[in-house]
Amino acid sequence: MEIHVTIRGRDDLSGQIYRQLRSGIVEGRLAAGERLPSTRDLATQLGVSRKTTLDVFERLTTEGYLRSRPGDGTFVAVGLTRVPTHPADAMKHQARTQAIWSSMPVQLSMPRHGPPYPLDFMGGVTDKRLFPFDAWRRCINHAVRLQARGRGQYHDPAGEQELRLAVSRYLSFSRAVVSNWQDVIVTHGAQQAIDLVARVVLRPGDVVAVEEPGYPPARAAFVAAGAKVVGVPVDEQGLIVEQLPKKARLVYVTPSHQFPLGMPMSLERRVALLEWAQHRGAVIIEDDYDGEFRFEGRPMEPLKSLDRAGLVAYVGTFSKTIFPELRVGYVVPPLSLNESIQKAKQISDWHTCSLTQTALAKFILDGDFAKHLRRMHKHYEDRRRTLATHLQNELAEWFEPRIPAAGIHMTARLKGSLTEKHLTGGAMDPSIGLYGISAFYMNRPAHEGLIFGYGGIESNDIETAMKKLKTRLSKMKFAK
Repeated sequence: MEIHVTIRGRDDLSGQIYRQLRSGIVEGRLAAGERLPSTRDLATQLGVSRKTTLDVFERLTTEGYLRSRPGDGTFVAVGLTRVPTHPADAMKHQARTQAIWSSMPVQLSMPRHGPPYPLDFMGGVTDKRLFPFDAWRRCINHAVRLQARGRGQYHDPAGEQELRLAVSRYLSFSRAVVSNWQDVIVTHGAQQAIDLVARVVLRPGDVVAVEEPGYPPARAAFVAAGAKVVGVPVDEQGLIVEQLPKKARLVYVTPSHQFPLGMPMSLERRVALLEWAQHRGAVIIEDDYDGEFRFEGRPMEPLKSLDRAGLVAYVGTFSKTIFPELRVGYVVPPLSLNESIQKAKQISDWHTCSLTQTALAKFILDGDFAKHLRRMHKHYEDRRRTLATHLQNELAEWFEPRIPAAGIHMTARLKGSLTEKHLTGGAMDPSIGLYGISAFYMNRPAHEGLIFGYGGIESNDIETAMKKLKTRLSKMKFAK
């Protein structure tokens, strides 16, 4: 018989023939036991050399798709699994995920596809134009030289000793979190730190309490671990401890700068939360995501510093102080969880990039990180002041801002009949990127609002955006 094989051009002739014959066998178009033309006849049919068809048959035979009977011919091998070709059959046999992943949103946070807005208030964004890349380049070169001297081998899952030492010193000095370098575990950002704690603490069905509103990627990590996530409301003092579910196995909080609303958790609430957790044996994840940038008052002691029972896992990241693409964070877990989290880290990805860790350790220990923070603090404070001034004055008719003492974003409640749909997605002005806070709630919020990230937008651009926004809003009528 003749076999339909399409030859396109004269390149890779044996490859073209091989792939089409193999596809015909796998998909069942060439039935098991069917006799194929001889290599001579097939070469004549296709207009190729016999050596080409001999090579194809030999390869298919070696791989088990064909079998040869001397003096009788070459046949399609028996017992090969057929892949269904009909769409309905294919649906029956396709790979399936657990139901939880079907309901998981594609985007867990604020990054959006497409070009950025010229005047963009996206949260969680830093200004890389202010980063000292010359100093960073020296640190990278130093790390490359060190790695060139060693053997190619896997490193400690908990991280490079130099970086763990640098982080422990930094936390002790600036955040009042006293720890040894052995207590620090380096991760791929805060998200992995949260995920690792969830892995070693939670069992399917366990209850996790999170702030309402709160950080969606953290909620997603707990749901992915099989937990039942319960939102607990916050007020001006932070998480309302009295409303925590009694059976919560883990509590996730952002006490230094509540995300996204911005208020710090009061000392009274911090003590109450620690007592609550101690009585129930619950673990607390303290996410200090941008506590380095404080503009008013003295920072309160972290939960980790007040913890005497060994229940707080302190999580931090360099995504806000350097830039998110660095993908370096850390966790200082309770001593009882340290070994298990190291095991979970090794199972997950073995260890974070040692080159980046070595460079970052030098960047911190040489003092470049502290210089960078001081410079960033000045710029962010100016941007915060500019934004707050506009929201509190000429835009006060439409916005009720909550001015935070720390961080690189603030929120504002919308007044009257103004809604998030009127403002987000470039609806008010295609050059201004504005974002609603509803996405951070598990349930529908009582009041809609916006989150203004000022980490990636300069003061002059904030001025321009606020003036344009006032002009647009003044031309529209919204019921008060």
